[in-house]
Amino acid sequence: MPVFVFPGQGSQFPGMGKELFDEFPDLMREADAVLGYSVRDICMEPGGARIARTRYAQPAIYTVNVLTYLRFQRKSPLRPSYLLGHSLGEYCALYAAGAFDFATGLELVARRGELMAEADSGAMAAVVGLTAEQVEAATPGDGVWVANLNTPHQVVISGGTEQIHSARDDFLAAGATRYVVLPVSGAFHSPLMAAAQARFAEVLAAAALRDLRIPVVANLSGELHTDAGLRASLAAQISAPVRWADSIRLLLHRGETRFIETGARRVLTPMIEKIAA
Repeated sequence: MPVFVFPGQGSQFPGMGKELFDEFPDLMREADAVLGYSVRDICMEPGGARIARTRYAQPAIYTVNVLTYLRFQRKSPLRPSYLLGHSLGEYCALYAAGAFDFATGLELVARRGELMAEADSGAMAAVVGLTAEQVEAATPGDGVWVANLNTPHQVVISGGTEQIHSARDDFLAAGATRYVVLPVSGAFHSPLMAAAQARFAEVLAAAALRDLRIPVVANLSGELHTDAGLRASLAAQISAPVRWADSIRLLLHRGETRFIETGARRVLTPMIEKIAA
């Protein structure tokens, strides 16, 4: 059985999901009722202004990822051995594992997106060509943190806008081959998200969560989620690094060799190939 992986924010693009919406009319009506606006309109909007914004991007990505997964399940007998997702994509994995129904997951994602959008000060950048240890050593003082441990030589940092933009020369001097400031509006997966984390913990405390039917790897730890620790892990995930490389290594060590990316486009597959190399 393969591992199914779900991409997160950054995988969205205008027009995504257009081949799916008519196939799942009941879920689309449910999504629109939960959100109070049309997911189809967000995805199909010319120019993609709203889909670039966190509060709209996260529900749209969740919806398209889930519909992509459901279409795959309709057409194939393959069932997942494990599930995982990158940041926001973790909620798609948890839906597929039975932690909540479609609407509950969408409600959580929508609230998460709103809270993260409200913490709109800060920036993120991808550092390519350095290990996590080298990135830590080259980090210029306070206000910059490791946010995503994506591959052995791709690390995303997060922090204050000025610090992220001015850190470029430090990382290039340390040997980075590329330094790319990402098109996001906040310092996600950093301590600057602490207020959003605290408020989202209250949302999770009231959410109806079920025991997992399929193992899911947690972004927070790079280990398997436990039913008892799920709420705490999802809350902490907002302000903690995404341990993607560790998550994939865990599954490789367990003998998993086939990964199927289930989303609007391939974002995680190249990372997995680098980790497995």
